[in-house]
Amino acid sequence: MNNHFIVIAEAGDFIGEQKLIAQHLKGEMKDNKWYMEDGTIWDIIVTGVGAINVMHTLRDIPRNAQIINIGYAGSANYEIGSVVCVEEAKLNHPCVNYPEPQLALTIVPSSYLKNPESCLSSVCYSNTDFVLQSDYKDCVFDMELAYIAALGFENLVSLKIVSDNLSLHDYREVAAGVE
Repeated sequence: MNNHFIVIAEAGDFIGEQKLIAQHLKGEMKDNKWYMEDGTIWDIIVTGVGAINVMHTLRDIPRNAQIINIGYAGSANYEIGSVVCVEEAKLNHPCVNYPEPQLALTIVPSSYLKNPESCLSSVCYSNTDFVLQSDYKDCVFDMELAYIAALGFENLVSLKIVSDNLSLHDYREVAAGVE
């Protein structure tokens, strides 16, 4: 069984993240698998959006699997199109403070990336809904990563592409490739 997985939320033709794999990772797609230059073959897993879909889809994946999570994220201040190598995942709950375990990630190896020099390093806050406003700066927001990390994967890295500045309309345009 293959133990290398690229995890995305949406593969779709209209709005989806599968296109981000070829835009940002070295290698090529064949038969819905990603072949890296070092010969590693990565299966593509589409979880669906949100916590329940993530937990349902990834529950049987071995915790020692190599996982690359790649997807769109919003940001209050990063430019649209910015590439972010996530160093830590957290839940977004700005109104309440309570203790949570630290969900530190390994930074995506530069050998995986087409343009490693352009990658920002940042925290990713996961939310149960699309974030439309926030006082948090120098970070990104998604709806899956903290839940993936909380499942306990030992070898998880994440690459987020800023699709919007907290605008659902802009996200839909960027994700669909609208110019």
